[in-house]
Amino acid sequence: MTILKKLIAALVLLPVLAFASEGGFPLDKVPDRTKDMSALQNGAKLFVNYCLNCHSASAMRYNRLRDIGLSDDQIKANLLFTSDKVGDLMHVAMAPKDAKAWFGTVPPDLSVIARAKSSDQGTGGDWLYTYLRTFYKDDSRPTGWNNMVFPNVGMPHVLWELQGVQDAKFVDVKNPHEGGEIEHQFAGFQQITPGTMNAIQYDTAVADLVSYLEWMGEPAQNTRKRLGVWVLLFLGLFFVLAWRLNASYWKDVK
Repeated sequence: MTILKKLIAALVLLPVLAFASEGGFPLDKVPDRTKDMSALQNGAKLFVNYCLNCHSASAMRYNRLRDIGLSDDQIKANLLFTSDKVGDLMHVAMAPKDAKAWFGTVPPDLSVIARAKSSDQGTGGDWLYTYLRTFYKDDSRPTGWNNMVFPNVGMPHVLWELQGVQDAKFVDVKNPHEGGEIEHQFAGFQQITPGTMNAIQYDTAVADLVSYLEWMGEPAQNTRKRLGVWVLLFLGLFFVLAWRLNASYWKDVK
């Protein structure tokens, strides 16, 4: 009987423990701007200027940016490095061995990062949106930065000039469910030095960048959704016609 009770308790607690291990820092909902051309263009500019120095997007070509309203001349003037061409893939010049030596690991390719980070806690866009807004100063880390969504992250805060420098505040709280054990809980951020953007402007810029990353993961997604609506309408109309034709065919059959 004791063994049976333990087995039942384990089966009951297992989903709870699994959820707790995946819970982590709560994710903020990212504004959906994947249909906003100006937001996507701004996101592409931020991606090239701040992300593409270390991260590649090897499944994306520069000329695909025509789909978000940019001409070849605009791409050449604003988004290409000196040696790149409009038809090139979005690669980085940094060698993988140099990246590993500087950061401890090779920065991941960002072609489908928004899709890869999807989980039960939120979409990949939600994860990225929260991640890029929760960096804080931590002198104990090799880069001088840490992150609430990704603790002990190896990536530095590349957008710090825009957001400024913030510190994370923690408080010690007794957990009544753990025998009064003291827990180190997050209590908010404190701005140390301002950035070139205020909080609203920075959140807007990050939303644009994340929307671009979501779009880049599937550039045809908006077209697919539009076609999907027409396909469903066609199927609905075809169903009505087939239903009435069937009724007409069988009406005299007893």
